[in-house]
Amino acid sequence: MRSRRLRTRAVATAVTLALLVLGSGQAFAHTAEPPSPPQYTAVDLGTLGGSGSRGVALDRDTVVGNSETAAGGTDWHAFAYDRSTHVMTDLGTLGGSSSSAVAVQGRYVIGNATLADGNRRGFVYDLRTGHMRALGTFGGTDSQVRAISGHIVVGEARTPGNQSTHAFVYDIRTDVMTDLGTPAGPAGVSSPIGISQGRFVAGTWNVPGAMYDGGQPFVYDLRTRVMTDVGAHGGVYSKATSFNGHTIVGITQPKPSSDTGELPPTHGFAYDIRTRTWTDLGAQMSYQPLVTGHTVVASNRPAAYAYDLNTQTMTPFGPGPGRTGIDGVGGQFVVGEAFPGPYCYVYRIDTRRLTQLPTLGGLYATAGDVDRHGSVTGSSATAATDPSTPNGPYHATLWTLSST
Repeated sequence: MRSRRLRTRAVATAVTLALLVLGSGQAFAHTAEPPSPPQYTAVDLGTLGGSGSRGVALDRDTVVGNSETAAGGTDWHAFAYDRSTHVMTDLGTLGGSSSSAVAVQGRYVIGNATLADGNRRGFVYDLRTGHMRALGTFGGTDSQVRAISGHIVVGEARTPGNQSTHAFVYDIRTDVMTDLGTPAGPAGVSSPIGISQGRFVAGTWNVPGAMYDGGQPFVYDLRTRVMTDVGAHGGVYSKATSFNGHTIVGITQPKPSSDTGELPPTHGFAYDIRTRTWTDLGAQMSYQPLVTGHTVVASNRPAAYAYDLNTQTMTPFGPGPGRTGIDGVGGQFVVGEAFPGPYCYVYRIDTRRLTQLPTLGGLYATAGDVDRHGSVTGSSATAATDPSTPNGPYHATLWTLSST
């Protein structure tokens, strides 16, 4: 009998404890504080002997950008900063006075540099060998690169007599540069914005002298060697601004008003190259749309927005009054500047959290790029030595999450 009473008490005690735990869990759920914002550390990458520098792009191992040299003036050179050794390397030029980095992927840096005669060429720099390889043209004087994916570089180059400019792909392995042409033939103009899946190149093409000289997006399949005109979908022109996965995004100009003849505000758009589906993103997404995964981010200058292509929902973000600009995307991260300022920020799409980045001692900072791990590069003002100004020289900066 006693053992039964003990068992009864034990069960009652267990039930009471369970209720207390449940109750306390509910109480904690109501009183839990939101997680603290992520903390970033700013690292000064230095310069190549001059007073200023700026970060442009990064990957897991390297930050690339541009820096004033000891010669000063317009002598800015591309650099590569090794994130493990903390060494900044001057990538040099192609015989001229300047060079600029565009992107980095693994062992390769791409950019543009001047020749001794002042003309400009795209280049590929091999970080392992320290060799800069100049890209050619299609008979004209200049070429420039835009993006890299794997062993493929995309850019644009002048045709004979500089009559036109055509998009190209360059294979680093074979040293072969291929003219992608235009839907209008040799006289047309084409310019790429990026390459996806190692197969598709996207960009904008147009015919010089057209009534609305804004062009239309294209996608070029490297396997079939076919360029498809995406069109303007009822507008008078469209322009591609970003390409990721199977989605091209950009801006489009609707037709003039039938009453006044005035052009209405431009709209953002998204185009799925698999389904050939065109999505009008509206006037709020009209300034330099960028795409990452199934999310498009853009601004109308006063505010910034994230548009989910799966749910077709739009979320505003930004620090508040003023303007919010966007400079780069990577994974779930967006980086840009807020004005008045500029103040550099990182916005995380999935958590909807915006973080202002610290500076190198000055007041302002600008963004360049962000990777999918949340690391950011750009430029930050150093501490001022002159009391009449809030900022010292701007230096290339690497911001990393303090926990990494």
